[in-house]
Amino acid sequence: MENGKIKKTAAPRRKAPARPKSLYSQDELKEIFRRFSIQRPEPKGELEHVNPFTLVVAVALSAQATDAGVNKATRALFAIADTPEKMLALGEETVRDYIKTIGLYRNKAKNVIALSQMLVDRFDSEVPRTREELIMLPGVGRKTANVVLSMAFGQATMAVDTHIFRIANRLRLAPGKTPDEVEEKLMRLIPDEYLYHAHHWLILHGRYCCKARRPECEHCVIADLCRSPEKTCDVPAPLVELPAQLFGPTP
Repeated sequence: MENGKIKKTAAPRRKAPARPKSLYSQDELKEIFRRFSIQRPEPKGELEHVNPFTLVVAVALSAQATDAGVNKATRALFAIADTPEKMLALGEETVRDYIKTIGLYRNKAKNVIALSQMLVDRFDSEVPRTREELIMLPGVGRKTANVVLSMAFGQATMAVDTHIFRIANRLRLAPGKTPDEVEEKLMRLIPDEYLYHAHHWLILHGRYCCKARRPECEHCVIADLCRSPEKTCDVPAPLVELPAQLFGPTP
């Protein structure tokens, strides 16, 4: 991050194993993400942060919580503790008081202090730039690491949260039984030129349009391409022979 702006870095060229079986052709996948790119040219994550450290903390706190709820709790916290050293100086009890409106706040406060300590002791107070090192931090899993790599360091990653997992299965875009399976398929299916922003496009599409209870297909920019059996409007998808044996029921 330079001068407050994320500097995109070229991700290592992805290997080209066999393309996952998909209901969508390469041309259709390009069109889907082209439309997302027009709808939201510069999508942004909605978690408030001021540097890579506060981003790690915010994403870790967001598990089983809303971004709005996390932002409300962390604004005052980050105003006085935007480095690992400052967070450690506050102590676990004070951190707990700041985030007590967030679910699982006691365990999360413990993790915030523990990850701050590890950053100081092991990483010279700098947030590491590799997934392998990030997931060493207490309270940081693969999804959190992918978000940090993307938002803080400009790497093309796919952090599969509940929205992306739902979208990938509902649209039959990259069906999978686990977030890791969905992530692996999406990384191989999404055209390279759209991969960097794809994570945010899919999250925002799931949050504001393809909602969990009732997808708002009437407002959807890809309704005519979508092959979900849950469509709520009569926009037909392109005709194609659907190999149903490839796909199980929607989770």
